[in-house]
Order: sequence, then structure tokens, then C-alpha cells
Amino acid sequence: MWLERPLRREEMIRILIADDQRDVLEALRILLKGEGYQTEAATSLAGIFNSLEKKEYALLLMDLNYARDTTSGQEGLSAIPRIRQIDNSLPIVVMTAWATVELAVEAMKRGARDFVTKPWDNQRLLAIVRTQIELASALRRERKLEAENELLRGTMPSLIADSPAMRPVIEMISRVAPSDANILITGENGTGKSLIARAIHALSPRASHAMITVNMGGLSETLFESELFGHVKGAFTDAKTDRAGRFELADESTLFMDEIANIPLAQQAKLLRVIETGDFERVGSSKTLHANVRIISATNSLFRLNTIQIMLPPLRERRDDIMLLANSFLAQHAEHYRKQIAGFDETARERLLQHRFPGNVRELDHIVERAVLMTQDRQICGGDLGLANDGREPRNLEEMSLEEVEAFLIKKALARNDGNARKAAEALGLSRSAFYRRLQQYGL
Repeated sequence: MWLERPLRREEMIRILIADDQRDVLEALRILLKGEGYQTEAATSLAGIFNSLEKKEYALLLMDLNYARDTTSGQEGLSAIPRIRQIDNSLPIVVMTAWATVELAVEAMKRGARDFVTKPWDNQRLLAIVRTQIELASALRRERKLEAENELLRGTMPSLIADSPAMRPVIEMISRVAPSDANILITGENGTGKSLIARAIHALSPRASHAMITVNMGGLSETLFESELFGHVKGAFTDAKTDRAGRFELADESTLFMDEIANIPLAQQAKLLRVIETGDFERVGSSKTLHANVRIISATNSLFRLNTIQIMLPPLRERRDDIMLLANSFLAQHAEHYRKQIAGFDETARERLLQHRFPGNVRELDHIVERAVLMTQDRQICGGDLGLANDGREPRNLEEMSLEEVEAFLIKKALARNDGNARKAAEALGLSRSAFYRRLQQYGL
């Protein structure tokens, strides 16, 4: 049976209680302590301001009257704006024994979140405290995510991620990027794994060095060691000069190994040894070299690389991002092809939002690029997109071009093999390098 570890004092939620009556402070302290809250007390408005300027609190529970024989609540009301200036995310719950509807409304207008009448009902007060703390915590998380998103946008302008499905991704990037931990990025083809890798590198201490990228799926077995570890002159027939490998080039930087799951089993042990120790030898040499490299991998089946995982959702789960991405791609391609295009008409927007995008973000990019080339108007219309329907049902093969048929068959092969590119290539009778060339060609 698992027992929940009791919270350490520094982990407990801290509440500031403000009242000029010691018995009220003690009663509230006992009540809140029983629910696991840590409390601190203030007996005056000056005490409230002093406490808030020194520490952070999850909630302020404050009386509205402090001067003797005062019942109007004006003291507390006048203090609320200043409290909001010190911490505008702090939930304020006000208390008074002289409650009126007008006083409660005025307190809310000035920034209080809720109102408690003395003598209070314990269960109602606890419910208010719990609710306001949870709401404030959610608001703080939302603001933190927005700030992280802005940070990433400033560093990587092409990273567009406003949809709820991408929020965990943005939060994870902001947490792990400053570390040296090896990272696994998973996701369907075309979801933007390489873009996330570049964002992580750009936010890391290694950002002053260029990130080195290698497509592992496109490497043949014969060139695997030479590409990654380098070779010396004469190591094999075409080795005319010494050549540094990707690990050596990535020393003090980041090495992004895309489609690492497709590495042949015979080569996995060699790669793992280098990742774990940083030591390697160039092909044809017995001299051991060392490189300090951070590894970011994608579609990884090597579990020892899986230190931290970032899972990218497919575009069909990011509906809020589709038009944001489409407009960004439109601006890029219109500038590249020197065309004046204002945007998408309503039909084009509807078709994009209805399309399933089996090729994800990469497919959207290719669709928009084609539309920019094809359109003769100032706006992209539905017909410019080349989508015969909503993307849910394919057309008859007789109606497709040779390229469309090939792209259709590749999509089907990927679907049948759960997105495994190596198995899909084998099913189609293609070499891995030929298969990957077609994925790039068709935006899959």
C-alpha cells in the first residue's frame, strides 16, 4: 500500500490572515492548519503591506475594519488597490461582521475575489479558500505558459503553438532546454520535430555553437560510421582526405539525430557507446577522440537515449494552429516568389480547417506553397489548394497524377505500419534513402 508523503513546511500552501482580533486569527489558524495550510498573521493594514512585500502568498484573508469602533469597512476597501499593486495575482477574500450587499459589491469592484460574513460557516469558508487558490494557481500557470510561448517565439519566430494541445510541449521545452539532458522528440512525420530540436538548442547554453543535424534514416550501413564518427585518409576507397564526423563537429554543441529508430541493430551498440562515454574513433584510425555532445533524437527506439520525452501532437489535434501556420507559410512563400497575396478566402479557410493533414505541418506548408504558385488572384481560393475534397476520402486512382498516386500509396503504407518508416519502405519495396526522399518530396 502506498502512503502519501506529508508535505514539508516549505511545500505547504501559505495564506496570510489579517484581523485586529487575536481570537479570530487563532481560530482561523487552527481551522486552516487542519486542512494543510500554513498561515501567517497581520493585525493591521501596515502589517499586510509589509508581509506582501517580503513573501508570496497563495491567498489573503482580510478583515475590512481595524480601527476601534469602526464598522464601515472603508479601511479595508481603500487598501485593496494597493494590495493589487503589490501582487495583482493574489486572490483577496474579505471578511466583516457588518456585512451589506453594497459593501460586498464595492469590495468586488475594487479587486476582492469573494466575501465572508462573520461569524463564518467553516465549510463555506474552506470551500471559498480552496476555490480561490485553485483559480489563482490556474491563472498563474496560464500566464507562465504565455510568457514561455513569447520567449520561444522571440527566439524561434517560426514556432507557432497557440493551441491547447501544444501547451505541454512549450512548457517542457522551457524546462529542459537550459539543461544538458538528452531528449527524445516523438510524433508523426511532418509534426515539426526538427523545429522543436532547433528551439531547444537555441534556448540552451550551447546556442553559440551551430546545431549539427543528421537524418539517420537516410544513412546506409556502409556510410553510417563514416558519417557519424568521421574517417582518415585511405580508410576506404573513396576516403581521399581526413574527414570529421557529426559527433566531432557537434563538440560543445547539440547533435540532432532525426529518425533514429531506423538505425540497423548492428550499429546501435556502437552509437550507444559513444553517447554514454563521448569517446569514438574515426574509421581507419585507432586513436580515441572525445566530444562533449548533447543528443536530441526523434522517433527513438534506443531506450537509453530516452532521458526526457517531448511528444508532439499531430496537426489534426491542433485545429487552433492551422490558420496561424497557414498564414505564416503564406507570408514566407509570397515573399519568396514575389507575389502580392492578401490571405485566404472563406472557401480556402474552410477546406484547410476540414482537411485531416496526414502529412501534418509539412503537408500544410507544401499545400500553401503550391497555392501561392497556382493562384492568379490577390487571395488564395479553395481551388488553389489542390484539395479535391475535405481530405477524409481519397479520389479514384484514375483521377490522380503519378505523383499523387505515389504519395497516396506512401500514406497508406505508413498508416498500415503505425507510422514506422522502415517497415513502410520495406512494404513498398523501396530503400530507406529512396523512401525518405519521397517523404520530403511529397511533404509527408
